[in-house]
Amino acid sequence: MSFKKKIFKFSVSQKIFAFIGYLYILFVCYTSKIQIINSALPEKLWRENKPFILAFWHGQLMMIGHVWKSKAVLNMLASSHSDGRFGAYIAGHFNLKNVSIMSKNKSPSLRKVFKILKDKNYIGITPDGPRGPNKKVSEGIIKIAIHSQVPIIPLGFASNKNLKLKSWDSFLITYPFSKCRFVWGEPITIPSSTKEHDLNKYRNFLEEKINDCMESAEKNLNA
Repeated sequence: MSFKKKIFKFSVSQKIFAFIGYLYILFVCYTSKIQIINSALPEKLWRENKPFILAFWHGQLMMIGHVWKSKAVLNMLASSHSDGRFGAYIAGHFNLKNVSIMSKNKSPSLRKVFKILKDKNYIGITPDGPRGPNKKVSEGIIKIAIHSQVPIIPLGFASNKNLKLKSWDSFLITYPFSKCRFVWGEPITIPSSTKEHDLNKYRNFLEEKINDCMESAEKNLNA
C-alpha cells in the first residue's frame, strides 16, 4: 500500500480532505450556471411526502448535493470501506446521509433501507457502485424497488468544463465557472409481481433511462 493510501485511510485525514472537497464544491456551485430540468417531478413527491429512490451513476456523485432541494434528508447507500467513509464526511456537510452497506452481509443493511422507505424517507443509489462495472445497473436497486413498491427516479448531470478521472467510474470533477445541467426523469414503478427472470429487463430499462437523462443534460450545453 502506498504512503498516500495509508494517510487517506486515517479518519482525521479523511475529514480534512472532505472539508476541502466540500469547500471546492461550494465554489463550483457559486461560480457556475446550473440548470435543473423537470424539477416538478421530485417536487410533487416531496410535497406529498411520498418516498422515492434516486438513481444516478457513481461517476456523477460530486454535484448531487446541489440538486437535492428538499428539507428531507437524502439517505445515500454507500460501501463501508474507506471510500464510503470519505463520501460520508462530504455528505455530512450537505443535506445527505450515508447508509453503509456491508458487502459480506447485506441483509441487516437492507432491512435498514426498507425501514427508511417505509418511514417515507428518501434513498439515493448509484446502481453501478460501489465497484462497477461503470454505467451498468446492478439488480440490487431493482429488488429494493420491487419489495418496497417505491418508485425510482433517474437523474443525469453534465458540465461543460470538467475532468474525468481514470477511475473505474470515470469520476467527473466539474470545474468552477461551468455551465451545468441536471435532468430528472419520470418515476419508474416496478410491479411487485416481477419474477426473477424479468430482473434483467428492468435493469436494462433503468440503465436506458439514466443514460437518456445524461444525454439530455449534455445536449447543447455549450450553446
